[in-house]
Amino acid sequence: MDESAEVEKAYDRIAGEYVRELFDELRHKPLDRELLNRFAAHVREGGLVCDVGAGPGHVARYLHERGAKVCGIDLSPEMVAQARRLNPEIEFQRGNMFALDAADNTFAGVSAFYSVVNIPPDKITHALKELHRVLEPHGLLLLAFHLGGEVLHRDELWGVPISLDFYFFGADEMLGYLRSAGFDIREVIERDPYPEIEHQSRRAYIFARKSALA
Repeated sequence: MDESAEVEKAYDRIAGEYVRELFDELRHKPLDRELLNRFAAHVREGGLVCDVGAGPGHVARYLHERGAKVCGIDLSPEMVAQARRLNPEIEFQRGNMFALDAADNTFAGVSAFYSVVNIPPDKITHALKELHRVLEPHGLLLLAFHLGGEVLHRDELWGVPISLDFYFFGADEMLGYLRSAGFDIREVIERDPYPEIEHQSRRAYIFARKSALA
């Protein structure tokens, strides 16, 4: 079984628990909300925005409520089913970050909140190039990820047996991947973890744009 299939299988298994544990998480994360507010303000006068790695659709829902025209894509069919159930006003579909079913220059913005956490370093640039491809010229990317250098393997999550690797990246490392994929970096924000409500790792958020010349 390839890596994408393993990831899909794991998230299919935990989809229900993911909803119970994380669908409300933005309520507890003021910086995340502030950055999503900024993202929504930039893109809501433009065209369609895509939340990639949408999970049960909580980020897409947040953006929708702030006026963005948004859709969602996730690898896991069970996550897509949960997202459609919880957010019937938003379109969600299954898709793979390495080969998105969208034409070049489709989206005015892409949000990718922890969507790269299960992608190994040697494949990150490939995934980011695909996000770059589907963005319009000047399109805005908001990327969130865990800071560090480790790989965290989980054989269980919320009581459900799985097999998943979670990859942590240095900020400069991720900036290198983004530039290799063709992005212009606009801003990098870091924060310490919020106590008791999330995995205790530092977080990074990067705003990047697709060049008009791409």
